[in-house]
Amino acid sequence: MWAGLRAGVGAALGLVPHLLHHVGLLAGAAVLTGAVGNGVLYVVGLVFSIPLLRRLRARFGSWRAPALGVVVFTGLFALSAFVVGPAISGEADTPLPTDPAVTQDHEVHH
Repeated sequence: MWAGLRAGVGAALGLVPHLLHHVGLLAGAAVLTGAVGNGVLYVVGLVFSIPLLRRLRARFGSWRAPALGVVVFTGLFALSAFVVGPAISGEADTPLPTDPAVTQDHEVHH
């Protein structure tokens, strides 16, 4: 019973960084945006990954396994934050707004 409870808590803690990353998509500009928002979510994800990293250290008896875990987490987080997120939200495809009056005046100037 105790082992099952610990496994459930461990699984929940493993999902927390992933779920918190999606808070940025749900909260949008109101709460977490840009580099600061992604940085905060990255740090929170690492903090919630500490139990997993400690178990990796104990299981393999080396610092290399937790370091590899941090590298994989960082890579996947960066992929999600800088590639998948902008592709889903359409930030890269959004043209800059232009003022028609300024454009008209500029064309008259030429």
